[in-house]
Amino acid sequence: MTSLMSGRGRFITFEGPEGSGKSTQLRVLGERLRKAGQDVLETQEPGGTAIGVQIRRVLLDTKNRELCPTAELLLMFASRAQNVDQLILPALSAGRTVLSDRFTDSTLVYQGVGRGLGADLVYELDRIACRGLVPDLTLVIDIDTETGLARARRRSAHTEDPETRMEDQDVGFHRRVRDAYRQLAVDEPGRVRMIDGSQTREAVAEQVWQAVTPLLGVT
Repeated sequence: MTSLMSGRGRFITFEGPEGSGKSTQLRVLGERLRKAGQDVLETQEPGGTAIGVQIRRVLLDTKNRELCPTAELLLMFASRAQNVDQLILPALSAGRTVLSDRFTDSTLVYQGVGRGLGADLVYELDRIACRGLVPDLTLVIDIDTETGLARARRRSAHTEDPETRMEDQDVGFHRRVRDAYRQLAVDEPGRVRMIDGSQTREAVAEQVWQAVTPLLGVT
């Protein structure tokens, strides 16, 4: 897949297994970039837009145990298509830096590999929903499966978060997801960077910063 550049904006995505800390790292980077004078849009998948948030509730609500893998896949791309058209492409066209908490790579590893639906189907839907848009840089915050799940479940218990359907999957599913992320970094070394998520938050943030500075020209 080739990157679609609109204007002079840059598109950076954060990926990783459950409990990796990617959402925290996205927020930390966004704040640091703004202090460096960057115009930043932060978005989330599934979600991002008002419509996407409604789709997210269906996808992640732990009560929706009967949601089949194909419906899950289509809903992911429905949310993404809305996000791309309403927020991401306009921001890139305006020259902004876009940070997204997950994008198509998540669907590749969770639904394509984890659910066994296959990469070809994921990329065909990506072609329709995203129209060639590929991140300029993808940061995978890597953490071992058991540690990540323990973090995620502590967080959910503390907040009484109903959006736990994905983290409630069996450990074999989550191991497949992590392995798929690691393979993605091997397959696309020019775009995908692995970051060791087992370090302190500050150490991870510094690795993230070192990865993005050549792309964005910040110091």
